[in-house]
Amino acid sequence: MTGGRADRGRTVILVVDGFGIGAMPDAGALRPGDLTADTCGHVLDHARKALGRPLRLPVLGALGLGLVHPHPDLARGTRLPVAAGRAALGYPGADTFAGHQTMMGADFSRVTVARLGEHLTEVTAALRTAGHRVELLGGRPLLLVDGSVLVHDNLEADPGINWNASAELDAVGFDGILAVARTVRAVAPVARVIAVGGHADGPLPEFVRDGDGGTVGLDTPASGFYRHDGLQVRHLGAELDHTRQLPELAARSGIPVTLVGKAADILACEAAVRRPAVPTADVLAHTAEAVRAPGEALVVANVQESDLAGHQQDTERYARILEQVDAGLAALVALLDRPGDRLVVTGDHGNDPTIGHAYHTREYVPVLIHRPGASGVELLPDADSLADVGATTAAALGLDPEGLANGRRIPQRAAV
Repeated sequence: MTGGRADRGRTVILVVDGFGIGAMPDAGALRPGDLTADTCGHVLDHARKALGRPLRLPVLGALGLGLVHPHPDLARGTRLPVAAGRAALGYPGADTFAGHQTMMGADFSRVTVARLGEHLTEVTAALRTAGHRVELLGGRPLLLVDGSVLVHDNLEADPGINWNASAELDAVGFDGILAVARTVRAVAPVARVIAVGGHADGPLPEFVRDGDGGTVGLDTPASGFYRHDGLQVRHLGAELDHTRQLPELAARSGIPVTLVGKAADILACEAAVRRPAVPTADVLAHTAEAVRAPGEALVVANVQESDLAGHQQDTERYARILEQVDAGLAALVALLDRPGDRLVVTGDHGNDPTIGHAYHTREYVPVLIHRPGASGVELLPDADSLADVGATTAAALGLDPEGLANGRRIPQRAAV
């Protein structure tokens, strides 16, 4: 998998958000039912029943998905030069931000879990010191700031992983939302504080509900934010050494870096070109455009709509997104055709739309690597962490994985 300076080429990491391939052994720690989670398998099963045909995933099959997740509707062999395996998450819970930071080489094994209700005093004090008007919303453990911004538990991740600062853009500009979020971030012990602005189907308090584990927050999918144009999001993460993550490591070595989709919102790299997008077609188009540029490249792209379908428990939508991703992968495989090029397809956690709740599921994720110029198919051993995906990608780019804060190259195991 390692290439020297002369042959390192273009590398794409495409993260299909929420694409798990079976529960990890500790998946039931928070919700016992999650031990049956299998995002990939359950979407495939449901699609055959709902559509009357198997999902059309020829490229994912050719990349080795059926080797690491055997299923009647996936190819069991391939003629492409691929290495295929699966990875454990390597961080607590199941979270997009922690997943991507870990994948890029951060050590996220000590994420602090905390509900906003446990820290109302210090958060309120910080906001008032910054000049904001703060009140409890209806006596519940979430805050209404300046009459328009809700500070609340994030209900889309496991309880206590993230907090949000959310508002309608018609009521306050995104800069105002971001200012509130930054003040909260300064005192928050959680992995990330997310600033969210958009256009809702009604007043935001109408979409506040109780979550698991004593959390209370805005039901963002139900609010309509994801359905309407103009959504703005900024992820403010816990302090990390971003200089020891893959995008910075690549940029310092002179490799152009492009961050696409949600990756543009949550990954740090001063030199990176950012192409934020939610529609899958846009994510795939931006990714292909970056690959077509001359010279070396590192592109990290996130397909978010799969995760949104999981949150909405919309199995048919999830299936359609997978078919759309597969079609986009066909174009990427054709573009990445030189020795030294790499296409890495993986996930950041699971989000089983059949599991009976709207939260992420703690699952293994696939690690499917297309390697033009290589011979045969390789099975990879299970990676202990998503950080190993980053370290393996660094090695493929001719970079030293020791430059990352976490992760080690996934070793070859056996030819198939």
